[in-house]
Amino acid sequence: MGFVASSKPRRIDQLLANGGYCSRSEARVWLRMGRVTVDGVRAIDPGAKVDPTAVRVDSEPLDAPDDLLVLMHKPAGRVCSHDVREGPSVYDLLPPRWQDRNPVVTTVGRLDKDTTGVLLLTDVGSLVQQWTSPRHKVPKVYEVTVDKPIPVTLVEIFARGELMLEDEERPCQPAVLEILSPKEARLELTEGRFHQVKRMFEAHGLNVTRLHRSRFGAYTLDDLAPGTWRMLTIPGPEEENATVGSEKGAVA
Repeated sequence: MGFVASSKPRRIDQLLANGGYCSRSEARVWLRMGRVTVDGVRAIDPGAKVDPTAVRVDSEPLDAPDDLLVLMHKPAGRVCSHDVREGPSVYDLLPPRWQDRNPVVTTVGRLDKDTTGVLLLTDVGSLVQQWTSPRHKVPKVYEVTVDKPIPVTLVEIFARGELMLEDEERPCQPAVLEILSPKEARLELTEGRFHQVKRMFEAHGLNVTRLHRSRFGAYTLDDLAPGTWRMLTIPGPEEENATVGSEKGAVA
């Protein structure tokens, strides 16, 4: 998939700076070096307003010159944090210059360090708010392995939406639990509380030993390998709810 390109002209130095390529002052140097072209012609004026899709840096088009949306197959051992003190990050798997994009690239919600699966990253704040708000009830599907046989009674308990987690003031929303084998299950939630899946099972004496998110809204991993990612099309305002709520599509 690609990204939605903007037809709105923007300053060359702003494009390069917002895309994390270089600072505005460095853009002047890049232009003098002949590294930047517009429609195949060497760019001279860093303040010139141009079509972002016509710009090339070292003969390569700008990646996501406006908005960025990425689907990643998060591997185990990576944190969803920009804080280097927390360990290896999912952001390290992206192009280094994206660390300097403005707005900043962030994850849509978080997955624990040992949790794998569907992870969306974007620099579009409205998408983050839309897709993480409990009010919009975006479905998230997890494949769960626990250390003991799963009681069949949990299916009804989770479905009733009455489960209280420790230190929470309100019960979990109804969730769909499908038992796949004595110690394996599939769980669909419309919330994203802190360590929610693990805490739901722990409340009934079960420890989660493996957790994989297989779907987020309409998005699934398909054949995406662990640690790899691909660009997605930014949905328009009228598509945002359909994109995350549809049973069809790609990513979760």
